[in-house]
Amino acid sequence: MRLNKPQKVSWMPMIVVAAAAFVSALDATFMNVSMSQVVADLNTDVATIQKMVTFYTLITASLLLVSAKLQDIAGKRKLFLLGMIVYAAGDLTAAVSPNATVLFIGWSVLEGVGSALMSPAMISIVAETYSGTQRTRALAIVSTVAGVAVAVGPLFGGVVTTMLSWRYGFYIELIIIAFVLAFCRKITDFPGTAKLKDLDIIGCVLSVAGLLLFMLGVLQLSDKNTLLCVALMAAGIAFLLAFCIFELRRSKAGRMPLFDIRLLKDINLRNGTLVRLITSLIMGGAMFTTSVFLLSVLKMTAFETGLTLVPMTMGMMAASIVAPKLAAKIGHRYSMIPGFAIGIAGCLILRNRFTPDITITSLLPGMFVFGFGLGLPMSLSIDAPLLTIPRQAQNSCSGLVSTGQSLGLSMGTSIIGTVMTLGAVGGLRQAINTYTPLELSEEAFRANAEMYMQKMGHVDPLTLTVRDQEAYQKIINTIYQDAMSVVMLVLLGLMVAGAALAFTLKQKKAKTEATPKN
Repeated sequence: MRLNKPQKVSWMPMIVVAAAAFVSALDATFMNVSMSQVVADLNTDVATIQKMVTFYTLITASLLLVSAKLQDIAGKRKLFLLGMIVYAAGDLTAAVSPNATVLFIGWSVLEGVGSALMSPAMISIVAETYSGTQRTRALAIVSTVAGVAVAVGPLFGGVVTTMLSWRYGFYIELIIIAFVLAFCRKITDFPGTAKLKDLDIIGCVLSVAGLLLFMLGVLQLSDKNTLLCVALMAAGIAFLLAFCIFELRRSKAGRMPLFDIRLLKDINLRNGTLVRLITSLIMGGAMFTTSVFLLSVLKMTAFETGLTLVPMTMGMMAASIVAPKLAAKIGHRYSMIPGFAIGIAGCLILRNRFTPDITITSLLPGMFVFGFGLGLPMSLSIDAPLLTIPRQAQNSCSGLVSTGQSLGLSMGTSIIGTVMTLGAVGGLRQAINTYTPLELSEEAFRANAEMYMQKMGHVDPLTLTVRDQEAYQKIINTIYQDAMSVVMLVLLGLMVAGAALAFTLKQKKAKTEATPKN
């Protein structure tokens, strides 16, 4: 690393931001492997946990554009600090939750709001503190730390759930949050440049309503309520179109918009944000569905499930080391495309590996290849959208990129989880004709099988006999095997779409390395 000797670089701001990014990303995945225990402890089901995960990222996504603008009013460090405090309150609430409702309030609502407040600030703090190739390196590290947290989450969750309780995961997060709060002053206090009266209230309402309605429609996919799904998504799109029109008129009138829609003319910002959304969607979907399979079909413990996902973690960590150096030599576009190609190879390897007799060893090659391939575009997709954006627009654009990431995670858990569920439900129809383990009607058979799936085998012994449970387990193993094959094909298609978008990104030659601000 070549630096000007008179002005020494301080990487402490990046370390503090990376720690916050780690906690936020860890929280989105560590509970995946704990689902079985949470279902039993709180007397809930898989669908409820799926909604909690989705609502966490949904609430975050819906507030990110508002949060990005609040940076201009309150300042980056103050908003970052407020977000961490709200997040800590949610962490503590989730840790002591006696039922699913309190867990939802702490985990999905409070942590979602806290994450929304601090996420845009995290990106813009790094973008403002560093410049040149050091900014690319710093943003790639923060993005990679978040990506590794997503991948490490299952192993972390597995260890604390098996040895202690899933609740300790939230307590450990509080320790990391305490570190962030203690060293928050190491971050430069970038002052606000706008006043509260400049806040675009109508734009805030339209954007939040649009994103919430659209994603609530996506959530209805898992409930198989087609009419409500279409109605909510259409209403969400209508609100978002109204938001775009209103923001354009506000900009032309010379007033400060919540987000300057004209910035979307920049192809890197527009398509780079979509790449960020797709990589997050793939990661969120892959983690959720793989965890459900390992816990439901193989009856692995939380620790074993996390251990099985370690090869993906190692692949992502390896990619994070390679990605910044590769981008410096050949650019972001030509670094991302090979990553998607490698990820496609990983999907093909894994497609037929999810069988009832699967072992950690047989999954290792595919998981590593998949993780390495996804890690390349994921590491760079936080910086690529901002490459050609003027510095004065970094705050609002970082909010857009963060929105893409949160929407991706929310859609991944919801959509890919629904793909798995629909595949399983479709398999039930065939199972009804193939297996006759019980003297039951088709309706009773379907109801019992769906209950068994949602409860992950935690059913009342009086509801199903031992012989019946064995029969249902055999049927569901086969159903999930076919469903995972479909999931891998969908992820492959998303990889192809991501590669096509990455190809459209403009290259930007590396500038002479500049010294970051302290």
